[in-house]
Amino acid sequence: MRENAIRKKLAAGESVINGWLAIPSSYSAEVMGHQGFDSVTVDLQHGMIGMDAALPMFQALSSTSAVPLARVPWNDPAQIMKLLDSGAYGIICPMISTVDDAASFVSSCRYPPKGQRSFGPARALLYGGADYYSGADREIMTLGMIETQAGLDNLDKILSLEGLDGIYIGPNDLALALGSQPKSESDDPVVIQAVAHIRERAKAHGKIAGIFCSSGDAAARRVKEGFQMVTPGNEAALLSTAAKAAIAAIRGVTLPASAAGNGY
Repeated sequence: MRENAIRKKLAAGESVINGWLAIPSSYSAEVMGHQGFDSVTVDLQHGMIGMDAALPMFQALSSTSAVPLARVPWNDPAQIMKLLDSGAYGIICPMISTVDDAASFVSSCRYPPKGQRSFGPARALLYGGADYYSGADREIMTLGMIETQAGLDNLDKILSLEGLDGIYIGPNDLALALGSQPKSESDDPVVIQAVAHIRERAKAHGKIAGIFCSSGDAAARRVKEGFQMVTPGNEAALLSTAAKAAIAAIRGVTLPASAAGNGY
């Protein structure tokens, strides 16, 4: 089976730079995949993407070295299995608030006897190889999103679950859950402390700590803090930021710092 290259990087102690796709376009997926990202996530939760668009986006990513990941809209076994069968090499699942949520999620990504994933890898055989079944449980990554108060309260139980590879923080939903405003790089001490707590507990359990960021600079700071997997905004935000910068340069104006893209 094709090796999951980001597993290898993480095992070597290297950080992973994850691209993010919100626009339902195989062309933009292909472009992003060729820019040097270690992985690229097709976002079916807050991106404008459905299954019909996701499949050609995975096919486009296959022409690049980026590992294809997907964020599902919800902790739905049917959706998770369909994306894995389409060739996703990892799933980011939102709103993991209890150990039961995490167990259901992991089970959807693993074949029996470890889980409940139904067999029918379809396109995954084309991407992963004819021996896909023998290595799928080993190579497919599972990342649960901690973005609720309940998720924080149950964090250690969730992180103790065998088969869960790590945590991906949704800063905006986490901020909302803690009574703050939806800002990726929050200046609220409560949110800052919660993000640091999640990162440190993930490290203590030997799990991946990932986070969505508002920009490349913000992502670089998160890596220095100890996050192993960072997303420097989605392609829509990067496109918007680049367009604004080009127009500002022509007009000779200075953009405010708030012109940077937003995170989830």
